[in-house]
Amino acid sequence: MPSHPFSLALFRSLLMTQDYSKYTPDDQAVWKLLFERQMERLPGRASQAYMDGIVATGFPNSNIPDFDRDLNPRLVPLTGWRVVAVPGLIGNREFFELMADRQFPATTWLRQRDQLDYLPEPDMFHDTFGHVPVLTNQSFCDFLAALSRIALKFIDHEEAIDMIARLYWYTVEFGLIQEADGLRIYGGGILSSPGETVYSLESDHPKRLPYDVETLLQTPYIIDHFQEQYFVINSHEQLFQSVPEIEQKLEGLLVS
Repeated sequence: MPSHPFSLALFRSLLMTQDYSKYTPDDQAVWKLLFERQMERLPGRASQAYMDGIVATGFPNSNIPDFDRDLNPRLVPLTGWRVVAVPGLIGNREFFELMADRQFPATTWLRQRDQLDYLPEPDMFHDTFGHVPVLTNQSFCDFLAALSRIALKFIDHEEAIDMIARLYWYTVEFGLIQEADGLRIYGGGILSSPGETVYSLESDHPKRLPYDVETLLQTPYIIDHFQEQYFVINSHEQLFQSVPEIEQKLEGLLVS
């Protein structure tokens, strides 16, 4: 597997251990509630890659996943990716360093009962339930690693990083995919949200536009309510195949 080298000092200071003993019985009950509620909504709405990934990773439904016991032993042999624990939101450079090295950063804290439907920053349910199942798809994983390497190339160029953030938002977080049986969800931000799961596919309000690199790089996103538009890919291979165009567009930005 290709790997982006980064300093061991950064690695050791950034990563942490998932202290499973700290989760209370109420934490476990909240996880079970979140999981079961979403799994009632996702069949027929989530992408096939996601639904296959739920099975392939043996995603536990009744308990909070232990990264090293439950997820990584299944995930690593499939695509070479692993889930690593981080304290919370991390900087752009640190985030893309990990992703380029095929390590998906996930926080270890879980929302409370009064935050079931909304919270201002990603928690463990979003990071793991929303994203990890799709990490069993090799083309999607290759796209993530390649995009992260591009981001590191432009890490000191604020406008380029803003553009990459937009593309990441409208694909990895809020992407839709056209499958043979209809429009489906692969973005983790939607898959972990009961309201947006239904809204993204069934509401007449948002636009649903074809995936286009130049358009995505220029389209601002919103964080405090459901999206005004979604972008639709035809396959995860399409994402990976668009990587050269992404890099070319960003290089053009630096020259201009």
